[in-house]
Amino acid sequence: MECTSKQQMKTLIAVSIIALVALALIPQIVHAQLAQQTSAKQYINLRAEVWNEFFRMTTAAFTVGAIVSGTMIWLVWRFRESNPKNKAPTKWEHMDDPTAGSYEEEGH
Repeated sequence: MECTSKQQMKTLIAVSIIALVALALIPQIVHAQLAQQTSAKQYINLRAEVWNEFFRMTTAAFTVGAIVSGTMIWLVWRFRESNPKNKAPTKWEHMDDPTAGSYEEEGH
């Protein structure tokens, strides 16, 4: 079962990367094809195109930042100590730590 979950995680990561690349490249390809259809005599304001690209990338950066921030807020809220789901100790917290000794036993 562990192998399938690792395989599923790898598949999910690969699909996510492909989707992000597609979202970034498809508008650029469509824009390039539309630019080729315009006449060669048409004036292109490069300054406006650069600012257009800047604002597109800024929008993408804010979107990714909002998703990351939202995920972090959810993680902190879900796994906080006061959450009722986290009141019971986990099975690892019940185990005795063999490396944790006491000073009284060693005579210090």
